[in-house]
Amino acid sequence: MTGESKEIELLTNDSGTLSMPYEWSIGKYGSLFFKYLREKRRFLGIRCPRCGKVMVPPRRICGPCFQDLGEKDIVELSDTGTIMAFSVVNYPFIDPATGLKRPIPYTYGYINIDGSDNIFSHVINGTDETKIKVGMKVRAVFREKMEGNIQDIKYFEIIR
Repeated sequence: MTGESKEIELLTNDSGTLSMPYEWSIGKYGSLFFKYLREKRRFLGIRCPRCGKVMVPPRRICGPCFQDLGEKDIVELSDTGTIMAFSVVNYPFIDPATGLKRPIPYTYGYINIDGSDNIFSHVINGTDETKIKVGMKVRAVFREKMEGNIQDIKYFEIIR
């Protein structure tokens, strides 16, 4: 993956059935991230050549040291990680990704994807806060038909 110089397929998202239609570019690195997720069911990150930190999803600038990052710095990461923080949500709201009311309760977590140095926010399966602990290992569970967006990750399941 690193060092390749190929034309990147730019992806877009749209509003689906929401009453306020929109379309926005995911950008070069977002498109690369979601295309790889869709095709390989693995996460991509980007390693800063200056400070060595790996961020997921990839971005153009390193947050810690402001180094400009390039495609040669892209790295493949695992589909596993560690729970750094979580919250069981009991407040209903309209999910902007689907336009539907999000079923409650659900658990939202900050996950450190193995091999990365930042957190990735997503849903964790299970809502019993007595059975979910910071430091637990999780694995991404993907939906069967991948489309190239964040909903391709159904949730993270606890593996130990």
